[in-house]
Amino acid sequence: MGIVSWVIFGLIAGALAKVFMPGDDAGGLLKTTALGIVGAVAGGFVGTALGFGKVTGFNMRSFVIAILGALVVLWAYRLVRKS
Repeated sequence: MGIVSWVIFGLIAGALAKVFMPGDDAGGLLKTTALGIVGAVAGGFVGTALGFGKVTGFNMRSFVIAILGALVVLWAYRLVRKS
């Protein structure tokens, strides 16, 4: 159930990352959502590795980690795209 939770969180987190970090991204909502899924999954793995707990389903802590992961991936994508 863990990876499915992160994919669903990623869909939502990608949309919220776009709201928190507006900008002109090529690819629009589809690319931002994909980056959100990647960020949420990465955030989940990093959060688990750092001892924030395992992904057991939908809860607020997991949702915050997913949003933070999506924001970091979106930020990194924009840095790479600028270069």
